[in-house]
Amino acid sequence: MLSRLSQLFLAYDNSSNVKLIILKSNGRAFCAGGDVAAVHRHFLKGNLKFGAITSQKMLTLTYFVATCTKPQECLNFAQCFVSILNGIAMGGGVGISIHSKFRVATDNSVFAMPETALGLFPDVGASYFLSRLPGFFGEYLGLTGARLNGAEMLACGLATHYVPSAKLSSLEEALKCRVASSTSSSCDLASTISAIIDEYSLKKPALSEKSAYYKRDKLMILWCFQYLTIYRY
Repeated sequence: MLSRLSQLFLAYDNSSNVKLIILKSNGRAFCAGGDVAAVHRHFLKGNLKFGAITSQKMLTLTYFVATCTKPQECLNFAQCFVSILNGIAMGGGVGISIHSKFRVATDNSVFAMPETALGLFPDVGASYFLSRLPGFFGEYLGLTGARLNGAEMLACGLATHYVPSAKLSSLEEALKCRVASSTSSSCDLASTISAIIDEYSLKKPALSEKSAYYKRDKLMILWCFQYLTIYRY
């Protein structure tokens, strides 16, 4: 899957005909991340390179999506890229989507970086996007692997829009039809895409009082993560 996505994204980036990329799932999960169980099985069989090769493919794809610029256009590759995070989006699944300019969460979204529970650390650019969340909440997510729903993703800045899942098919159709027929310049295309998504979005979906973002202890998170130096007592 990683190899195929890399091939497709590279082809789209090199094509002047591509105005819009929509990345979505075809099931209950958007993407639950890397197959850690498969890496472990290969490790037990002595195939130590399998995990390294998989990680290299994942990180290369993540870096490409986040940094590549379409030739001779005003747009960064990510600016014509819409990720619809309908369902579980964790670990590597976050990495292939979170660096896009438009990140659409829904009532089915479940975000987490659960690597720490396995003795790993959040990679796929997590040190970049988590560290930019307000109030050191990103550091908290990276350390604890706490799960967020779609409304929480929008509230903390991980998602740019929140669209009820019942409206997704209409949103996709509107994006495909109106972007294809748009006469906007490349520089204005991002604004056109944003305006279309806005029409189907809820600005402030309700936060559950039981949610991790609603219940977060702001002072405790600040106390734990505001320092640049780790002190040992």
